[in-house]
Amino acid sequence: MSEQIFGDRRTRLKSILAEKSLDGMLISNLTNVRYLSGFTGSAGSCIITADKNYFITDGRYMERSKNEVKDFERLIDYGTHLEIAQKYNAIAEGSKLAFESDDVTVSAHQQMQELFPKVKWEGTKMILEMLAAVKDQTEIDALKTAIEITDIVFAEVLSLIKVGVTEKEIALEIEKRYWKYAEGEAFPTIIASGANSALPHYQPAERKFQKGDFVVIDTGAKYAGYHADMTRTVVIGEASEKHHEIYNIVKKSQQAGIDAARAGVSCKAVDEATRSVITDAGYGDNYIHSAGHGIGLEIHAHPRFSQLSEDVLEENNVMTVEPGIYLADWGGVRIEDDIWVKESASEILNKTTKELLIL
Repeated sequence: MSEQIFGDRRTRLKSILAEKSLDGMLISNLTNVRYLSGFTGSAGSCIITADKNYFITDGRYMERSKNEVKDFERLIDYGTHLEIAQKYNAIAEGSKLAFESDDVTVSAHQQMQELFPKVKWEGTKMILEMLAAVKDQTEIDALKTAIEITDIVFAEVLSLIKVGVTEKEIALEIEKRYWKYAEGEAFPTIIASGANSALPHYQPAERKFQKGDFVVIDTGAKYAGYHADMTRTVVIGEASEKHHEIYNIVKKSQQAGIDAARAGVSCKAVDEATRSVITDAGYGDNYIHSAGHGIGLEIHAHPRFSQLSEDVLEENNVMTVEPGIYLADWGGVRIEDDIWVKESASEILNKTTKELLIL
């Protein structure tokens, strides 16, 4: 990713901070640090002001930060990042600085006040998350690649899903292929069979697939730091009338959400589009999660399709749409695609079929 892209992101952040009469911002959330600087390590902070960009880390990341972090003054030393910032006078007395209130611990906040008593600290929420929700073309290209790899791996493992194979065996096969083609899995793959498929965030176990099982496969590759997220539900051996009924309701619900999603539409309205289909079919109480979420450098990103959301979709949001029906002690169905939100419609980025596959 070019330094121009990171520079543009910092410029947008500085403009927002200026509008809020803030002199700068301390960024400690590692996802946001990567978004602004390109740093991929596990210990880094940024201080962004109108005329300065500081990057803070320790000696473990001296060489990595040299290669990844450009147009920053790098402060590499021992101690907490706040102590390093104080040592190198990276925060001016009397300044008014934002910090990420959702990510700063109580002890870190106390240290901020102790080390910088003349600084006015202002807790903020979602500034960078809202910026990152609108993807640039480089991000969309990375997501497309992650999604393409997800489609490829799904196709490769389909022939392995059969009676007698365990959930864990398929999960391991998927993970192995993601490391072959990409940077591993975007999140721990969910393989949920039989009654387990009624558990939305189930962890694969030693259960063997049986004839008549619904199998929910929720999986995604990670590429260049960007996360794909796709769910398909298949049937082992033979599909009953009930399998077809539940599957087709969820498929119709998911398509309704995709059709509703475009720039300017509220996230709540997209959730309602999926929910109304399932409710009208008599299974509203069995739809037990929100309709989807943003994806990017994290698997669950801003915004969210939710009954409680106050957000409105913007062009170049990349979202999941993933309604489901879950029937305890029997099974469940979830169908999920990643979509690219545009002005007049949304583009489905996954190419894997959504017809009910009977394996």
